[in-house]
Amino acid sequence: MDSKLADIIAASRRIVFFGGAGVSTESGIPDFRSAGGLYNQSAGIDYAPEEIISHSFFVQHTADFYDYYRKNLIYPEAKPNAAHLGLAALERAGKVSAVVTQNIDGLHQLAGSRRVLELHGSVLRNFCTKCGKAFGVETILRADGIPYCDGCGGLIKPDVVLYEEPLNGQVMEESVAEIAQADTLIVGGTSLVVYPAAGLVHSFRGKNIVLINKQATGFDSRATLTIREPIGEALAGFVAYDSTAQPHRSDD
Repeated sequence: MDSKLADIIAASRRIVFFGGAGVSTESGIPDFRSAGGLYNQSAGIDYAPEEIISHSFFVQHTADFYDYYRKNLIYPEAKPNAAHLGLAALERAGKVSAVVTQNIDGLHQLAGSRRVLELHGSVLRNFCTKCGKAFGVETILRADGIPYCDGCGGLIKPDVVLYEEPLNGQVMEESVAEIAQADTLIVGGTSLVVYPAAGLVHSFRGKNIVLINKQATGFDSRATLTIREPIGEALAGFVAYDSTAQPHRSDD
């Protein structure tokens, strides 16, 4: 465990975590832009992955959308890793006030985090576009081809923000408010290049920015601390965090 990170967390009263796809790679879910990420893999059809997960493609090529979506964006067997578990422990200890995530896998909630703001929605929630009926992810996985509502027959759409779609305004407002009130902002597993989500960092007015990412970001110069290692390794020491005592440090 990084001793500087442990000291910052111990001294902080209100931490917000802002994370991206790199948070879930250690759970077996690929990211988007790395060498092995989704955007660098063949989709198996004559469309780029970025085009497939767009609103236009969903509307115009719904069957192909769902074929790709099931194979590449839903990971029902994935389990929370040390990053998810460490953040949940810090929330229980009264240190973390909110997790703001770009991920759609629901692993923060599965790990035990309660205040999770999902900027891009969740694969776990799905709604009929006609009557609004809610469906779980199992409905999408079980469907043969395009999933339709068992009530009205309408098309079911994942509650996931696709390209060409705006982010949820309420979630954005709550995220800005949480980050603005934090005294420490921990940013992990994101290159901070996807806007408008990446722009949330500009809302921070607190003392410490901690950046945990294997590659450099455009915000490194603003950071109090940068950590170049997998985020699960960086946060593993906080899995059993006790608010009355600092976690064990590997360098002690």
